[in-house]
Amino acid sequence: SRWCLITSHKLYSSAYDPNEKTFEKLLIANRGEIACRVIKTCKKMGIKTVAIHSDVDANAVHVKMADESVCVGPAPTSKSYLNMDAIMEVIRKTRAQAVSLNVSICCSCFIYRKQKSQSLILSSLSLQASEGVTFIGPDTHAIQAMGDKIESKLLAKNAKVNTIPGFDGVVKDADEAVRIAREIGYPVMIKASAGGGGKGMRIAWDDEETREGFRFSSQEAASSFGDDRLLIEKFIDNPRHIEIQVLADKHGNALWLNERECSIQRRNQKVVEEAPSTFLDPETRRAMGEQAVALAKAVKYSSAGTVEFLVDSSKNFYFLEMNTRLQVEHPVTECITGLDLVQEMIRVAKGYPLRHKQADIPINGWAVECRVYAEDPYKSFGLPSIGKLSQYQEPLHVQNVRVDSGIQQGSDISIYYDPMISKLITYGSNRAEALKRMEEALDNYVIRGVAHNISLLREVIIHPRFVQGDISTKFLPEVYPDGFKGHKLTGLERRELLATAASLYVTEQLRSQRFLGTPRIPIAKSKRSSWELSVRLGDGIYPVAVSKDGSSFSVEVDGMKLNVTSEWNLASPLLSVTIDGTQRTIQRISRNASGETNIQFLGTVYKLQILTKVAAELSKYMPEKAAEDTSSILRSPMPGTVVAVSVKPGDMVSEGQEICVIEAMKMQNSMIAAKTGKVSHLRSLKTICNLSNRIEFK
Repeated sequence: SRWCLITSHKLYSSAYDPNEKTFEKLLIANRGEIACRVIKTCKKMGIKTVAIHSDVDANAVHVKMADESVCVGPAPTSKSYLNMDAIMEVIRKTRAQAVSLNVSICCSCFIYRKQKSQSLILSSLSLQASEGVTFIGPDTHAIQAMGDKIESKLLAKNAKVNTIPGFDGVVKDADEAVRIAREIGYPVMIKASAGGGGKGMRIAWDDEETREGFRFSSQEAASSFGDDRLLIEKFIDNPRHIEIQVLADKHGNALWLNERECSIQRRNQKVVEEAPSTFLDPETRRAMGEQAVALAKAVKYSSAGTVEFLVDSSKNFYFLEMNTRLQVEHPVTECITGLDLVQEMIRVAKGYPLRHKQADIPINGWAVECRVYAEDPYKSFGLPSIGKLSQYQEPLHVQNVRVDSGIQQGSDISIYYDPMISKLITYGSNRAEALKRMEEALDNYVIRGVAHNISLLREVIIHPRFVQGDISTKFLPEVYPDGFKGHKLTGLERRELLATAASLYVTEQLRSQRFLGTPRIPIAKSKRSSWELSVRLGDGIYPVAVSKDGSSFSVEVDGMKLNVTSEWNLASPLLSVTIDGTQRTIQRISRNASGETNIQFLGTVYKLQILTKVAAELSKYMPEKAAEDTSSILRSPMPGTVVAVSVKPGDMVSEGQEICVIEAMKMQNSMIAAKTGKVSHLRSLKTICNLSNRIEFK
């Protein structure tokens, strides 16, 4: 085999045999980046593709990439991408021979609906039998067993896989949840039986949190999976989340493809992943891999799948769940093993045996993946953002970078789907090299039109604890106990930012004095070569002296002179600037006539105001606009759907009391009163809310 190399945007993996017969046409029942990922491999294998889409996704990238496309319903996933009847009709209409990925997820999501579970299983099996359609993924019995956390835990115990202590049955109501939690001992984890992706999961540290967690988890589970059953387990404090990629065929062969470290999370959802893990030794890796394979064989698993574990500080590991699909973070495994997992899944579905033995699977280099989301990282480490991507440029010019995305410039990020923009992957011969590439890639990623989490991702990968490998699932709240505030500038970095901003300001001033394509002759030639400026950054105002020599600037800040050079291409969203020999990639996000400018520097956007010395003196006499008093207002922190409103005008409420529940991207959030008072208005509180919706108190 040829092991994986990343050069620009191309992934070179184990060779494909063009003489090996596969499917002629494959229907992709997914959207977004994973649909695009599958289409790329299908093109390589010579397989025609059919994309399904909702009405709002008619112009999506995966629709444009596919050979055929069919609309299957309106925006909500339950009416489109999870609409089994519509998908079955598309299969018949297009005569697709195989269906990739999401039909399996549909079965796992809906399999326990009392009235529909059996018919769904039978419809998928009968479709396979009568129309020759193959599902790319494991067989139905494996999906049923592993798609349910209660049954999967019992099977794991029987397969001698380490499991977390807890209650293995279905929790009936909040009272029973409290009783079980007391028996297990706090803290406990309440989670949806059919769940995944952090949805329907809550940690409870006392009875009150258990009752609240039961309510929200069951509602999220019903909304996301059509199954509100919950289970309760002992919560393992400060664990690592490490998962094993497995690959199995229909001939009894199974492999473990090393591990992925997925401990950097917020709200039980992964943010940064890497392979391999800095924590595992060869013995623990082998033990986890062998248990993962044992579980796969116990359920006669055939396809790619992931067995997830929680690992404590003593390297004891416990089975968490098995995902019967291709995980979001699969690219890091592809990078260190050289396997194209989509290709392997298609081969297995066609009935071919695995081409590799366990001894053939290497750990070649290091790979890191950052999940780039349309989120505001300054709100709970990432509350969803919506909008149109007015400018979008992936950092594919950076060496050893791969970007898996399903969007492009002009795409809309809506409330209906996951807010992921892309998966950004970097590869290196070692971890330090992969992290350095990631830092460079994040600096060169251009995203405009929506809030995004680039600043948080960059801070995580350069943090000393992360660099040392000292991480757990509590990394973010431990490192940022008061919430994420962006990059904290050192004294030198502050001077670099001020010098760069001042140089950029002068460059723009000089450009505005040039007239092209006109015979106008200036009355007097300007020979100005120095400027005295005043720059406001945060709460500080800094005098800055700038002098120009060719394309370079000498800038004096805080009594220190810095030399700033660049090509100063103001039409480019990216500016490469060298400051006293140190190269920085910055982005000028916006500017206005009052001298205010936003500059992305070291991943964080800083607001500055740059004025001449005279203008700065005069600005002291300008009245400042008074800030809005928000102490009596409850405003939604994100766009979403109003699930419930617990108050009406005239009600008395106390501080901390729930006012309403907002659902965004399938996650429910309780909005509480910040003060005691009487509800006076519920303004614009509609089914679909935005940032202008608010409730006011007297």
